Amino acid sequence: MAALAAGSTTSATESLSGQPLPFRPSELKQYGFKTEQIPKLPVDHPKVEELIAAEEPVVITGTHLVDSALKWELNYLRDNMGQAPFNVYVAKSPKFMYFDEKKARLCKDFRPPSRRVEMGMAEFMDRLQNMSADSERLYLQQTLSEGVGEQIVSDFIGFNWAWVMDQQKKNGWGPLTSNLLLIGMEGNITPSHYDEQQNFFAQVKGYKRCILHHPSQFGCLYPYPVSHPCDRQSQVDFDNPDYERFPGFREAYGKEAIVGPGDVLYIPMYWWHQIESVPKGGITTSVNFWFKSGPTPREITYPLKAQQKVAIMRNIEKMLGEALGDPKEVGVLLQTMVSGRYNDPKHLLTSS
Repeated sequence: MAALAAGSTTSATESLSGQPLPFRPSELKQYGFKTEQIPKLPVDHPKVEELIAAEEPVVITGTHLVDSALKWELNYLRDNMGQAPFNVYVAKSPKFMYFDEKKARLCKDFRPPSRRVEMGMAEFMDRLQNMSADSERLYLQQTLSEGVGEQIVSDFIGFNWAWVMDQQKKNGWGPLTSNLLLIGMEGNITPSHYDEQQNFFAQVKGYKRCILHHPSQFGCLYPYPVSHPCDRQSQVDFDNPDYERFPGFREAYGKEAIVGPGDVLYIPMYWWHQIESVPKGGITTSVNFWFKSGPTPREITYPLKAQQKVAIMRNIEKMLGEALGDPKEVGVLLQTMVSGRYNDPKHLLTSS
């Protein structure tokens, strides 16, 4: 596949500002599926509103959403972030797969892909700046809330809240749930997963490659069971896919974009996304704006959207797990229920 998808209006070696990017397209990872480029449009382009309303991803420029944070260099954060401890994930691998710590404690055989430690900002910065080839990798993932310094609070208040809350209102979303600050090393990867919230992903420092898959790709990406600590994460290793276990991954296709400082990527709810800090790009900083979905519509429109079907599947898994008392029995029951009944089109009757 092309490292930067065909159809880009920007040179593969330059950002929209005309500045050279810190990497060559050939240095990006190559995967065994095709992608097309996510549209990258100025905030006043009419297509932006259409794409968000249709729950389609778009990279938006000129929002000024996090302009007050664009000065968040490492030394600035060290001096102003405050003394509170922050959540830092530590791993030998550059792949930081999310896992639910509560579920992990109930899973005897589960080995967490990383460990979470609490670390002051000064210590975190010192370790980042003194990494060696043999050092463990670090990824700070901390909700912006109480405990940060006054200057960071001031910068936070200076975000373009008018624009982002206007999007919430126009699209009938629920409340803002959190803002997650992400500071990571070049080469760090958050493997493909989906979230149950709407997300404006704002890039502050450095560049990230974002690879998205539509919710209809559920059968190609093989998420872990709902009861597993890695619920919502794909089991497929994009670098080395096991096609015997996951044959549907051969049919996967996606969308991608490179986001840089000031860019905002809209990641719709239930869209799969893998986020990669690009090589030679240095430390990256991002802020998520997560919103709950809107209320369930009074009237259901058919056919259902792929997002709605994912939600139904999750609810069925949860219900069966609770009813059966053992998550291992869920798959057996579902196979028994479907086998020989719903896999032959001749046996299915259509309603009038």
